[in-house]
Amino acid sequence: MASYTSQDLANINQLISGGLTQAMIAGEMVQYRTLPELLKIKRLIEADLAGAAAAKPAFPVRYAETDRGL
Repeated sequence: MASYTSQDLANINQLISGGLTQAMIAGEMVQYRTLPELLKIKRLIEADLAGAAAAKPAFPVRYAETDRGL
């Protein structure tokens, strides 16, 4: 999955509200044909942004490693 920015999300929102069919997303010019395509990429960007925020723990967790099992 590409790494999106909040600016990419703003671009998609502008496309949807303005009825435009192309935008600069993640450094590439992307052209969409229909509103459902725009809504799909909007959901992908939102999920990527939410995942990036949730994936970073406040502090790293490290569990002890042993040679013996239970």
